[in-house]
Amino acid sequence: MLTEHSVASAVPVVMTLAGHDPTGGAGIQADSEAIASQGCHAVSVITCLTVQDTRNVQRIEPLADYLIEQQAEALLADMPIAAFKIGLLGSVEVVHAVHRILLQAPDVPVILDPVLAAGGGKDFANAQLLGAIREYLLPLTTLLTPNVPEATQLAVRGATLDEQAFSLLDQGCEYVLLTGTHAATERVENALYGDGKRLRTWLWERLPETYHGSGCTLTSACAANLAKGMEMSKAVAAAQAYTWGSLQAGRKIGRGQWMPDRFYWTK
Repeated sequence: MLTEHSVASAVPVVMTLAGHDPTGGAGIQADSEAIASQGCHAVSVITCLTVQDTRNVQRIEPLADYLIEQQAEALLADMPIAAFKIGLLGSVEVVHAVHRILLQAPDVPVILDPVLAAGGGKDFANAQLLGAIREYLLPLTTLLTPNVPEATQLAVRGATLDEQAFSLLDQGCEYVLLTGTHAATERVENALYGDGKRLRTWLWERLPETYHGSGCTLTSACAANLAKGMEMSKAVAAAQAYTWGSLQAGRKIGRGQWMPDRFYWTK
């Protein structure tokens, strides 16, 4: 029988609110693998069902807001949540549901991966959805992890990447990790912003393939590290190293993008 003490001292629990990807490369399954790989327990709230393969997404079907809330409320009533990881949203109604969930646990860190397009190019967000994310989620976000196109879409101002990151901080995010995989640079440059400035920059060797679920892997690892109590810069640095390792060990399973191996370190 669980006691209050045994529940409080259990392995850190990370709640991922994201879409279901049947390929296993991204979404809920990717999040769960990355969270488990970092030594935490993943619990999942599905926001959208998808029809997709490793090449592109054919269809997204957002779940009803009440189903999303009921999934989360059952978990919140049963166990202590140490971090929230948010991925694919899919509709304004889903954003509102997630907003209401986060308000029930205001002291839990929120790590938001703004999934606005598929790796194959399909857009997931219109102007209304972008506006809802800005209004309802960014002010509650501890760490936002946009790539360059996502930062450009979400920032309300900024001619440079630094200016866009500062704009996202002003829009309510506590920290922004701007990832450079989409930038035309020799090496991938990732930068952490907070307190109105660029705090730290990392350079990573650019790998030759494209990968399905790299953003999910990075954001979930960040969430797990923060759930374990790591300081932000250390949590982000460790998550990047883990993600790069999982991509380097990736494999081609389908006909499209490669899959990260999120348990590469066990081999």
